[in-house]
Order: sequence, then structure tokens, then C-alpha cells
Amino acid sequence: FTSFLHFPGASEEVAPPIQQCFMIPKKEINVVSDMAKWKRSQAYADYMGFILTLNEGVRGKKLTCEYKVSEPIEKLVALLNTLDRWIDETPPVDQPSRFGNKAFRTWYAKLDQEAEKLVATVIPKHLADAAPEVAVYLKESVGNSTRIDYGTGHEAAFAAFLCCLCKIGVLRVDDQMAIVFKVFNRYLEVMRKLQKTYRMEPAGSQGVWGLDDFQFLPFIWGSSQLIDHPSLEPRHFVDEKVVNENHKDFMFLECILFITEMKTGPFAEHSNQLWNISAVPSWSKVNQGLIRMYKAECLEKFPVIQHFKFGSLLPIQPVTS
Repeated sequence: FTSFLHFPGASEEVAPPIQQCFMIPKKEINVVSDMAKWKRSQAYADYMGFILTLNEGVRGKKLTCEYKVSEPIEKLVALLNTLDRWIDETPPVDQPSRFGNKAFRTWYAKLDQEAEKLVATVIPKHLADAAPEVAVYLKESVGNSTRIDYGTGHEAAFAAFLCCLCKIGVLRVDDQMAIVFKVFNRYLEVMRKLQKTYRMEPAGSQGVWGLDDFQFLPFIWGSSQLIDHPSLEPRHFVDEKVVNENHKDFMFLECILFITEMKTGPFAEHSNQLWNISAVPSWSKVNQGLIRMYKAECLEKFPVIQHFKFGSLLPIQPVTS
């Protein structure tokens, strides 16, 4: 899965891809039988390669460790800070129903309008043509404005957004840790704020049988961070004290903390799948199991993937190599 390392522009010497024809990504998975196309596609191979490359990149590393922060990374954080500020400027409205606050639509309309401009702040001038294509993934990554819900398909769109920035050479191999620890982590904070502020519904939630109502990737990368940890074992993450003391270092524990803040009752009841994972003997086993589960429960599920969009950077065409 080193395809991420061979993306055009991945090394400092490579010139940007010449005459790339960018396009507005569109839906290609319309019926269940189209899922075979997705699994054979260049998009699937690149997406999964990207997820696994980052999985290796953060292995055994704390959120608080030292890593390189490039200018594009700083700009992406600034973009996410803007989205966060817009939440403050768009308070929830009074409405009879408890969930799905309609103010989210106002917030989303602003992103819809500004997305290309925001993306243009991150990419260099000579790649300006890529902005409309890449911006689609950003808009898809924050939830659905009709249903006012959010789920793993939206999260996948954000990973696809970052993957596209790698493919056009804006993000590079040595940005790996910052992509997860700085950009994706900031994205999670903003999504949690959206979920809380506008009481968003979980999209396509399997209720108690799903891993989590909203996210999946931070559990994968977060379990990789904990591989070979000298004292923290999977059985420890259900211990409140351990979570409180270590959540700033590990994404996985940050996710657990958010769940316990949002849900009441015994952990084993409201988060049964995670409770089961706490019985797995090692973090590397947890990590492998979560990658398998992610493919099966998210990437191979029609209700999730039917919304995924394909363009020139993440093409529906079958894998070439």
C-alpha cells in the first residue's frame, strides 16, 4: 500500500502533474451491483492505500510528539478554524424537535458557497484548476444538510479530500503525521462541535451494533498509535481513569472520552462493539481487526458508498497498475 508514496508530486523533485484534466466528481454507484466497480476502481485502491499509509505513519506515536508541520498543513488547520468560527456565528435555533437543528442548514449553505475559495487558500496558484474538484470532497465531509445527519461516509469524504491533496502534490510523504495528528484531529474536533451544537443524527447508524455513531478512522489510526505501548493494553480503555490521564496523547482514547460524555448508562450496553474490542489481547490485533471491519462495514456497504463521488483524482476506472 505504498501507492501514497508514489503519488505525483510526492517527492520534492517531481514537477507538478502536467495538463491534468480536473473534473467535478460525480456519483457512479447507483445500484448494489455497481459495488463491484467500486472495489476494482483506482479510487478504492488509492483511498485504501492512503488510509493504510497513514496507519503505518502514526504507529506507536503520541499526538503530542514532535513532527514536521508544513505550510499546507497550517493552511488546512486555518481552513478548519474558519469552519469552527462559523459554528459560533450560527447558533442553533429554537425548534420543537430535539434532533437535527435547522441552523445546520445555514452553516452548511455558507460552506457550500465558500468551499472553492477555502480550498484555493490551500493549493498553489499553478494548481488552481484543481480547486473545484477537491472542494466537492470538503463539502461532502461535514454531514448532510437535508437530513442533518453525519456518519462514516462523510468522514470518508474528508479522508478523500486529504488524499486528493496528496495526489496533486500539495501534501507530501513527510506530512503523514501532521495529516493525522494536526489536520484530521482538528477536523474531528470541528465535527464533534457540529454534532453537539446542531444535535446531528447518526447517518446509517447500526445503533448499538456499530462501532461508533459518527466516526471510524480515528479508531483505526488511534489503535495504531497504541501498538507496542509499554503499559496501555486494550482492556484499559474502558477504565475512566486511564482515559482521563491519556486522552491527550491518543486519538482512540479521545474518541472514548467523547462517547462517555455523550452517552449515559453502562459502557458495555451503549457501545457493545467497543466493549468487545477491549477483550482483544493486543493493539496490533485490534488495529488489524478494525481495518477488516472498516472495509466490511463502511467501504463495502452500498448505503455508505452510494454517496461517494468520483473524478479525475479518485477515478471509478479499474486499477491500472
